[in-house]
Amino acid sequence: MFGACNYGEPDDFGFPSDPPPLNEAWITVAKALGALRSFTYIYDYGDDWRHRIKVEKALAPDPHMCWPLCLDGQNACPPEDVGGVPGYADFLQATSDPGHEEHDHFLTWCGGGFDPTAFDIVLANQRLSEVKF
Repeated sequence: MFGACNYGEPDDFGFPSDPPPLNEAWITVAKALGALRSFTYIYDYGDDWRHRIKVEKALAPDPHMCWPLCLDGQNACPPEDVGGVPGYADFLQATSDPGHEEHDHFLTWCGGGFDPTAFDIVLANQRLSEVKF
């Protein structure tokens, strides 16, 4: 039952969703998933980043653990508001080609440099520690 629902933050921007998301603060991930072993996570309805999440193993709760922990990962997150998958492809093409007409513009826009293969597990876990529960 829970898996057929959409959960998220209350929408103040009017992005359409069918069905509208239920307030994520009302439910735990375990209850939302029920017996499901995979689900789709949509980040930024404007850019529509879709992530397929597969639960490989559920561990017994650790009372000393206060937030999720990233054990491994790869590649950098695309910059915010890059324009979804097509915008990110354009961004990567421009930033990797010094002769591209938008090379300097995109490098300035993203803060001076971007390595699409970079992954910082310490930073990932720092961000996870800031998630509200």
